[in-house]
Amino acid sequence: MDAAAGPVSKPRPRDRKIAQWTRGYTALPGIPDEFIGGDGQPREVWRRFFDTFAAIAPAEIQRRFGAADRHLREAGVTYRAPGDVTERSWPLSHVPLLIDDAEWQQISAGVIQRAQLHELVLKDIYGDGRLIKEGALPAAAIAGSTDYLREVRGIVPPGGRYLNLYAADLGRGPDGRWWVLGDRTQAPSGAGYALENRLVLSRAFAALYKAMNVERVAPFFEAFRDGLRAQADRDEPRIGLLTPGQFSETYFEHATLARYLGFLLVEGDDLAVSGDRVHIRTVAGLKRLDVLLRRVDSNSLDPLELDSSSQLGVPGLIDVLRKNGVVVANMPGTGVMEARALLGFLPSLAERLLGESLTLPHIATWWCGQKAARDQVLARLDDFAIDSAFGGNVPGFDRKGALLPSEMTRAERDRLIDSIATRGVDYVGQELVRLSTTPVWDDGQLAPRPFVLRVFAAATPKGWTVMPGGFCRIAEQLDSRAVSMGEGARAADVWVVSDKTVPTSTLLPAGDDVRIRRIAGWVPSRAADNLFWLGRYLERAEATLRLIRALGAPARDPGKGGAALNPPVDRILRLLVTWGATSLTARAQAARIAADALQGEQFGSALSLVKAAQRNASSLRERLSPDAWQVITEMAQRLAQEIEDDDGVVSAAELTLQELASFAGLAQENMNRAAGWRFLDMGRRSERAINTTRYARQFAFDGAEDDDLDILLTLADCQITYRSRYLIAPLLAPVRDLAVLDPYNPRSTAFQIAALTEHISHLPQLKEGGLIERPQRLAVALQAKLTTAEASSLDAATLFTLEQDILTLSDAIGSQYFPHGATATRPEKLTGLA
Repeated sequence: MDAAAGPVSKPRPRDRKIAQWTRGYTALPGIPDEFIGGDGQPREVWRRFFDTFAAIAPAEIQRRFGAADRHLREAGVTYRAPGDVTERSWPLSHVPLLIDDAEWQQISAGVIQRAQLHELVLKDIYGDGRLIKEGALPAAAIAGSTDYLREVRGIVPPGGRYLNLYAADLGRGPDGRWWVLGDRTQAPSGAGYALENRLVLSRAFAALYKAMNVERVAPFFEAFRDGLRAQADRDEPRIGLLTPGQFSETYFEHATLARYLGFLLVEGDDLAVSGDRVHIRTVAGLKRLDVLLRRVDSNSLDPLELDSSSQLGVPGLIDVLRKNGVVVANMPGTGVMEARALLGFLPSLAERLLGESLTLPHIATWWCGQKAARDQVLARLDDFAIDSAFGGNVPGFDRKGALLPSEMTRAERDRLIDSIATRGVDYVGQELVRLSTTPVWDDGQLAPRPFVLRVFAAATPKGWTVMPGGFCRIAEQLDSRAVSMGEGARAADVWVVSDKTVPTSTLLPAGDDVRIRRIAGWVPSRAADNLFWLGRYLERAEATLRLIRALGAPARDPGKGGAALNPPVDRILRLLVTWGATSLTARAQAARIAADALQGEQFGSALSLVKAAQRNASSLRERLSPDAWQVITEMAQRLAQEIEDDDGVVSAAELTLQELASFAGLAQENMNRAAGWRFLDMGRRSERAINTTRYARQFAFDGAEDDDLDILLTLADCQITYRSRYLIAPLLAPVRDLAVLDPYNPRSTAFQIAALTEHISHLPQLKEGGLIERPQRLAVALQAKLTTAEASSLDAATLFTLEQDILTLSDAIGSQYFPHGATATRPEKLTGLA
């Protein structure tokens, strides 16, 4: 060691880890990188992060990564890529995108400025139209967009705003500054996924999250919610989030936001117009809706005045807006500001309307609807990316994303040139800009990947506020361009890092001035319908699984005899065939029928029923706990697994029955006893009453033998109760009484009818005459019949009549509380709506 040089410090273990992680990490030539600054050294915010991150043991890092992934799977965080039939698991990057506070202040100021500008432009083009009259905006740049709605022109937005939520897609430009890649003014998506990313990553690395002083996102959502409330015309408004439904690409996000913000998740069919108001169809009749946060595109909102083929909207909604009857966020027609044709005019509009230059630059764009711009694009075609001026694919070409003329065939180039020259209004030329990169974690190494950052701004009573963070999409391919990236392969949490301690924040209200509420309001009819059928499907699956398990008992107990010589087993087989649980005939081998009834594709198999329940549950994501969703998902996965032998079929049935019991326990113990729970339990009770009565008809007929009655006790889960009461072999009358008439047996028909009668008595009366309504009348009559019946009278004909009466009651519940078609408005309840 050279004494003059001084002592050499020994590298810390964490320094060696960081060196190993970053070995080979280099910014791409000419491409800005978030980790490596312009001086070639790691940015300070990333130094802080990895210095703290490296203090975690490697095994612990992997465990926490696994915990984060497991939480996403168990919570059912999913999305659909365009064209997907099934949902995909959410692909969360394990390393967040980091931005220091000083840089974030610049981003926030620029995003707020653009939000203000867009609001002013929208106010003009749907109002006085001075910008077009005075030549500041070409009329074709507005009218050429399918998102410009003439039907909305002249309507003053209820609540006073066109934009309630604005988002900008950003990337770091070649000069090191943040550039705007696109504006989102229609119905910006991603905020719910940003929230979920934050919840998962902050839980997995709680100490790291706290040590980095990450700005919280809860105040943003609170401000957004307050902003929507403030625009309504009453103190405690009812707010709905309008979703296209469970097959939407981002349905999980809609459910997340509705649950987190306390909004009702509604579809178009849940809403009805009456007079000058929009109402929600609930099980208590129509209830006034004050604010509608839409996630449906503008053109689909009202089939009467906009797209007549739409089944997603609310007929008459535009007329309600004219009458100032509901606040819609964002206002229909706001999507016009997403047109790329407008980008080239925004700098001059900012000077004109705001008196200032744009803080955040955007990709240089030439709209070919103007001759000078069109000539320039055609003269330097290879220097541009060519895209649609008004969204969607480039006109005349089927491929997604922008076109790169330098990579096209001669024939394609000639066709493109001719199209631009003929109808330039449909095209824009944009500067070729490659996306900046951020680190991702790949097998213990850091690697640069292109990304897009979506930043959200919400209109509040105090002005615009920006979410400290956002929704980051990361691409897999290294050569992604800002205009052709499409959807990212991963998503990342975005941490805005402060030098000061960040106070903990939450959406829970503070103080004692909050009005106490014990129920959230009446459940929408569609949600009640789905809850009812969720209960029925799960109970029907349980009945099928009990038959499969009973079918496996003779094979496990040779003393019971073979299926061909055992009439009770033959009756089980026929029942499975009759229920549509199997496509085989009753003459097939019992083992084959059991396997088919468990996993077959027919509508009544256990797997099909659980999948049907899962579909219903998908429409109830905002109402089911993550534990309940996880149980349903695990049941579907278990039943779909390959089973090698007969014992495996019975074992799978038994394990799934245990999971069904778990779900029932969650619903019984964890679900609030409001109307939603009642409809879930009513579905279960209805189906159990039908199935138990059918069991009794099949196995407690006149002349039934011990084996028949023994199977009935097994299917009705009454073996222990019977043996504790009667120290004799199964006899017909006691078994019938226990399975059908005993009001103290939670599996009996009588118990289910009593529970249904109790539930119905607590549901709202929908008519004003004071007469007992049909579901309650049928339930009371059924309960009286079962209370006064005697076991000796329960022959096959009587049991069949009882079964039909229960089916009639179930249908009456549906007709009363889940109406469809012209009767869905329930005109008798259109007065005095709360």
